[in-house]
Amino acid sequence: MTDTKLNLIAGTWTAGVSEVENRNPSDLSDLVGMFAQASSDQLEAALDQAKIAQTEWASYGIERKYSVLMSIGNELMARAEELGALLSREEGKPLAEGKGEVYRAGQFFTYYAAETLRQIGENADSVRPDIEVDVRREAIGTVAIISPWNFPTATASWKIAPALCYGNAVVWKPANVTPASAVALAEIINRQDIPRGLFSLVMGAGREIGQRLVESPKVNAISFTGSVPVGKGIATAAIQNLTKVQMEMGSKNALAVMDDADLDLAVTLALGGAFGGTGQKCTASSRLVVHEAIHDAFAEKLVAGAQAMRVGHALEEGTQMGPVVSEQQLSENLAYVDLGKSEGAELACGGARLEMPHQGFYMSPGVFLNTTNDMRINREEMFAPLTAVIKVGSYEEALATVNDTDFGLTSGIVTKSLARATHFRRNAQTGVVTVNLPTAGTDYHVPFGGRGDSSYGPREQGKAAAEFYTTVKTAYISAGPV
Repeated sequence: MTDTKLNLIAGTWTAGVSEVENRNPSDLSDLVGMFAQASSDQLEAALDQAKIAQTEWASYGIERKYSVLMSIGNELMARAEELGALLSREEGKPLAEGKGEVYRAGQFFTYYAAETLRQIGENADSVRPDIEVDVRREAIGTVAIISPWNFPTATASWKIAPALCYGNAVVWKPANVTPASAVALAEIINRQDIPRGLFSLVMGAGREIGQRLVESPKVNAISFTGSVPVGKGIATAAIQNLTKVQMEMGSKNALAVMDDADLDLAVTLALGGAFGGTGQKCTASSRLVVHEAIHDAFAEKLVAGAQAMRVGHALEEGTQMGPVVSEQQLSENLAYVDLGKSEGAELACGGARLEMPHQGFYMSPGVFLNTTNDMRINREEMFAPLTAVIKVGSYEEALATVNDTDFGLTSGIVTKSLARATHFRRNAQTGVVTVNLPTAGTDYHVPFGGRGDSSYGPREQGKAAAEFYTTVKTAYISAGPV
């Protein structure tokens, strides 16, 4: 028998009203565990206790908060190998990526531990005589965090860490596809010197627990990462209570490869950007906009590189790309392969389900050639190990193609020209721009977010996170006559 992992409700590990099983996408015979599903009453209990705990947490001294966040971060980094293996086992990304994600999650906590000591306000003289003005940021209250399955530890951490740093309580609903990583992180946080119920883990279906959470008037702010349709639904629900929202949603990132690019570098960046994490990244390079002068040579090397990638069990040494996360995701991916072919794109390689020694959701990395930017495979986020090459005749056409999308998260250019790189950096209509680097891969101490359908609300990460997780108070002080 497998023990069911519980929810953390108002400071107590609590059984749910039902449970779901979690299986290894690399090997479906491997049961990762059973995980409790919370009831709406349990969610309400978590929210009620969060309000009480937040008031106590806000009164903690900054060094006490620093110690809590630093302890969380240090434990994550120290246990990166163990928890990274668990992450890879349930999500499917190669072991090195799993370990790296957990270590990075630890860095988020240690970064925001330091930020607890750097919360310095502003002061000014009033326009009125003998009056001083003090401006500072204060906690917003209870934050609902809804995180995705593709980075189950890192994305949650870059939301939870600043929420706690700035004095808030957290009620976290993780994705049901990757609950084991969520429980592991919750166990670490719950062991710390924090008020009872400051942090709650509430696992359950999005249509039930998630919907109830975003509709709750007890929530002061919602941070969400997921799809555009779900994000729009959350915004609609949140506005009824005037709840503050921060959302990272879809993407259709482009890597522009110019005629003066280092060909081998460009191919390496494209392969890593398109197929890292099995293409299940909001920063994935799903459009490759290539100058016609270099197109054929680039396409030949890209296809050869994709065909040479080793697809395998996430925990096996040498695996470069693991399985996709679920049967549903695999079905959606294969549907996009059929769609691309029906639109007239040439599937140069991959894009097929693979039979492997272990039964799992394996798919070969696919490359589409002879595509146009108006094809649906170049308009919609596929979240798959699929990328499409678009041939262009000039830098100007490349830039226009990069910007011709409803999304605007990341974009990149590969070029040896400083003039082109500078022009692209200033004119690409994305929240993140890279030069001679993959579109995937960002730092934790600087802002992250996009434009258009990719993002809504204040930026995440770095000092920019304070804009979302705090509210501003302006105080006027008169000392009176001397």
